[in-house]
Amino acid sequence: MLIALNKPYGVLCQFTDDRGRPTLADYVRQKDVYAAGRLDQDSEGLLLLTDDGPLAHRLTDPRHKQAKTYLVQVDGAIDEAALQRLRSGVLLNDGPTLPAQVEAADEPGWLWPRDPPVRFRKAIPTSWLSLSLREGRNRQVRRMTAAVGFPTLRLIRVRIGEHALDGLAPGETRQLGLS
Repeated sequence: MLIALNKPYGVLCQFTDDRGRPTLADYVRQKDVYAAGRLDQDSEGLLLLTDDGPLAHRLTDPRHKQAKTYLVQVDGAIDEAALQRLRSGVLLNDGPTLPAQVEAADEPGWLWPRDPPVRFRKAIPTSWLSLSLREGRNRQVRRMTAAVGFPTLRLIRVRIGEHALDGLAPGETRQLGLS
C-alpha cells in the first residue's frame, strides 16, 4: 500500500505525541502504515506512507536517487548569483550539499492559504523557487537558502520521484499505485 498525504503546516510526521500536537493520526485512517521520509513540523506538502519496508527504503535512501521537489518561498528578491550557488552546491555545517536543480518560480495559482499566514513585511519582497534535491539532510532546504542569504519562509514538497501532490488539498490522502 502506498498513500500520498498533503501534510498541513504544523503537523508532526509521527502518529503519536505526548504533548497533544497534531500528528499523522489526525489525517491518515489506514492502519500499519508509516511515513517514508519526513517533513518537519513547519513544512507542508507531499508525504508518502506505506506498509512496505523495502518500498520505503527505495523512496528514502539517497543511493536510490529519488528526486524531491519543493516550492520554496524565501525572504527577499533572490538573484541569479544565489540561484547559481544553490545549483552548484552549498557548504553547510555538516559538509557540502550536492548540486540542486533550482529555478525562480511564480507563486502558484493553486496554492492554499497557510494557517498561520507567512509573515508579511511591506518593505521586503519575497521570492518563490522550484528546488529539487537527491539527498535529504535535516532541514536541508531551509539551511541551503539561508546559506545563500535568503531564509525560507514557506516550504512545500510537491513531488517525490514519480509521485506528485497533484491537487491534493491539505490534510487529504490518496491511495497510489506501487512504484
